Amino acid sequence: MPRPASGPLSLPAPGPLSGLADRYGRVATDMRLSLTDKCNLRCTYCMPAEGLDWLGRQQLLSAAEIVRLVGIGVDRLGIRELRLTGGEPLVRADLVDIVAAVRLRHPDLPVSLTTNGVGLDRKAKELKAAGLTRINVSLDTLHPGTFAQLTRRPFLDRVLAGLEAADQVGLGPIKLNAVLMRGINDHEAAYLLDWALRRNFELRFIEQMPLDADHGWTRQGMITAAQIRQLLEADFVLSPDPRNRDGAPAERWEVRRRQAGGVPEHTVAGTVGIIASVTEPFCGDCRRTRITAEGRVRSCLFSHEETDLRELMRTGAGDDAIARRWQEAMWAKPKAHGMEHAGLDAPDFRQPERTMSAIGG
Repeated sequence: MPRPASGPLSLPAPGPLSGLADRYGRVATDMRLSLTDKCNLRCTYCMPAEGLDWLGRQQLLSAAEIVRLVGIGVDRLGIRELRLTGGEPLVRADLVDIVAAVRLRHPDLPVSLTTNGVGLDRKAKELKAAGLTRINVSLDTLHPGTFAQLTRRPFLDRVLAGLEAADQVGLGPIKLNAVLMRGINDHEAAYLLDWALRRNFELRFIEQMPLDADHGWTRQGMITAAQIRQLLEADFVLSPDPRNRDGAPAERWEVRRRQAGGVPEHTVAGTVGIIASVTEPFCGDCRRTRITAEGRVRSCLFSHEETDLRELMRTGAGDDAIARRWQEAMWAKPKAHGMEHAGLDAPDFRQPERTMSAIGG
């Protein structure tokens, strides 16, 4: 495909399928596929306390449709990594069957799962046997009261049990995702990192993004990547990770503990990642394509447009036609999400109506 700085939203004339390129030279190889919009937590930065209308069963992609889309992505469009998301994918009864079917068809494809960990203790062994490669678990706090405040559910013990089970069956490297909320859990940053390092988990702090159902996000209220680094540096010394970032959303840092007098230890204790989607965006090297639980392509997490692939499948379209429609959706991907300078104050940024749980992370 050509690589113009800008251009028409429609693809060039049909030709050989050549991947999920956009007008700015980026090529998506990382597929994020949501299995459901439902979740058994109600995190304040994602969902309202009550009152979301869930998708009906017929609206969701079936297991066969999911496997077919993954096949189109891998075989025709150059997808090299699959992440299953939600909502909460563990609430989907056929999750293990989906993982097994994908693994049977694509034996070498890395397949990971983003989960809140509730119920993982019961499914970790089955998921590993089915072919799941590894997991990402959301964990914002290690204090039961704070967990209940943030998630509106008293399930911290279940999450920790799920992490232990996943570690025991070898679903690693295990990554933890934490969102710091001002005045609620921001004081736990260094404690969370120490806890993760001692267990060989890779912690990634994520800037709170304007994807909450209550639209209560403000730039002034969020904890920025720079502030996260400051919170950690009281107890640790951070150095840039020498490994190539290679399109990853998290900027990685090598971590050394501070000794008495603030002198860093010689030995690297591990790494920490910071995903700064708002204040230090990485749009220029974004390699992700997202499919919602009802089979719609979102070229960007903050998109307002979606392209329906489910209807194509259900009306008899062939794989090449579906691949072409997917390419068209990604060709129209915007250059950036619009928050680079002023967050919600930026004139070209408009908060999506759909929450993270409905979009798929």
